[in-house]
Amino acid sequence: MRPFLILGALLLCFSMTLGCGTVGKDFDMEQAQTIQNGKTTREDIALMFGEPYKVGVQNSHPIWIYEQSGWQAIGDSSSKSLIVEFDDNGVVRSHSIMSNEPDL
Repeated sequence: MRPFLILGALLLCFSMTLGCGTVGKDFDMEQAQTIQNGKTTREDIALMFGEPYKVGVQNSHPIWIYEQSGWQAIGDSSSKSLIVEFDDNGVVRSHSIMSNEPDL
């Protein structure tokens, strides 16, 4: 009977560690708040945050997306994202910062 208890405990611990994870690319929220529309450039963004996690097009303009999401079997999940839209000259046209953390 004892081997089954040990095996059960090990399986429980193993399944708990598999119940968490992170996806995306982390970024500094404080630094994201320094971005200025019409002033910050694509090169500035690359220096601040590195390569984006995703790239795309929005309203016919290139966008870079930085986001990170984490989850766990027990407790709250976390997510934050930064979406930066550039104009045709590579200057930030608009940006948005989102998070499920209360102190944004």
